[in-house]
Amino acid sequence: MEEKLNIKAVLEYYIMSGVDEILGDEPFGVGLNEKKNIQEPQIIKKAPVILTSSPVSDSDRQATTELAQATLSACQNAHEICAAAQTLEELRAAVEKFDGCALKLTASHTVFGDGNPHARLVLVGEAPGADEDRIGRPFVGRSGHLLDKMMNAVGMDRNSYFITNVLPWRPPGNRTPTSAEIAVCLPFLKRQIELVDPEYILILGGSAANALLDNQEPISRLRGRWLEYEKADGKKIPVLASFHPAYLLRNAAQKARAWSDLLRLKKTMQ
Repeated sequence: MEEKLNIKAVLEYYIMSGVDEILGDEPFGVGLNEKKNIQEPQIIKKAPVILTSSPVSDSDRQATTELAQATLSACQNAHEICAAAQTLEELRAAVEKFDGCALKLTASHTVFGDGNPHARLVLVGEAPGADEDRIGRPFVGRSGHLLDKMMNAVGMDRNSYFITNVLPWRPPGNRTPTSAEIAVCLPFLKRQIELVDPEYILILGGSAANALLDNQEPISRLRGRWLEYEKADGKKIPVLASFHPAYLLRNAAQKARAWSDLLRLKKTMQ
């Protein structure tokens, strides 16, 4: 019996679930001492699957999993919360009460933005680390201390800028956040930017740049040149991307490039 699937609905579910790669159905491998017993993997023939391109109907949408439906609902809820928040304090309280992201279940604290709420500059990272999760403030661990030193060297401290992350909760084990987690939390970041209304944005790391600018370019290609972020009201803000300080701790040779990015930023702001 042939199984008919709607290709658009299937792809929509895969994208919302963060699927970007398909592996084989069965694992195959042997140890070094088992080479003599290697056998050709058996090929199992499956019934053909017919993919149609008919329009997505209500019944097709109902076939998506509860996880995908929950993600869509959480995104809508996040947008409604952001629209209602008129100040950073209102938004902070709303994010702390938000239960639409599973990351909150494993996090110790909600890590909201910190610094000058009327700053000309907003710094954006990816997600809190272990120290940030424990203390409840962004960039307070080793990478945060390095960032403070770098910003102080160009004459700026946390009283002169606002600093936040794409995600307000730490992913377990500092793993890479999923596309669904970013989609749910991104409205909170964008609303923070709208409420601060900065003149410039400095993005730290490729993941944060990809999320905020909605692209897939590596940080090696994004850093060092001026880009643009467009707010909901159509206003465009100059954006400079650079390496995340955690990356610089592992790759000291890149500190010179990050330093040149900060000098470029400082020169433009002056």
